[in-house]
Order: sequence, then C-alpha cells, then structure tokens
Amino acid sequence: MAVRGIRGATTVDRNERDEIIAAAKELLQAIIEANEIDPDDVASAWFTTTADLNAEFPAVGARQMGWTSVPLMCGHEMSVPGSLPMCLRILLHVNTDKGPHEVQHIYIRGASALRPDLSTSTFSTAR
Repeated sequence: MAVRGIRGATTVDRNERDEIIAAAKELLQAIIEANEIDPDDVASAWFTTTADLNAEFPAVGARQMGWTSVPLMCGHEMSVPGSLPMCLRILLHVNTDKGPHEVQHIYIRGASALRPDLSTSTFSTAR
C-alpha cells in the first residue's frame, strides 16, 4: 500500500464561517466518494485558502464530519496576482492500493477552471 496525494479545490461565495465550513465539507465528501476513501486510511490532510478567506479554518468541516483522529493543517495559498479568489483547496495523504493514475482529483464550483483536464461533470458544480 502506498501513500498517495489526492487534491481538490472549490470556491466559496462569501468569507463567512458557515460558507467556508460548508464548502470544505462538500469538497471533502466529493473526494471521499470519488476515491472510496475510508477516513482510517487518511494519513493527514492539508487545507489551504486564498488570503481572502479567513473567517474560519476549513479543517473544522472535517472535524464536524468525524475526522477526529486525522492530523489536519490549514494555511493560506501564495497570493499570486490574477489567481482565482475565494478558493479553498485540500490535499489528502491517503494510504491506498490505487495507482497514481487511478486516484480522482476533484475540482468543483469555480475551481473547475483551475484544472479543466481533471474536472468531471459528475462533481463540477458551478455556482
């Protein structure tokens, strides 16, 4: 079994606590479903937001989903001029038998523009 990184990103409509938590939970659930992840197989999770999202830690959403034994970390993305605003990203480190080309990276809402090659109609929901 190898540790694989599984990425995902979404956008948030407003810099409000409930909005950040809801977006984090929606994205995390989509990643879990697409990759058939058991939380016991998650080694750690790294959540980032653009600097314009600071009303809450997105990892709170994972804790509310029962991820109490998974090490979680939050941070801000680099502030690159012209980059997508109001963006929340997740990087999961998962113990899995899947190969690197079998994992599904999930980009939803406005973040589907970041990686159109990885976005799927099943999980891409523009708002």
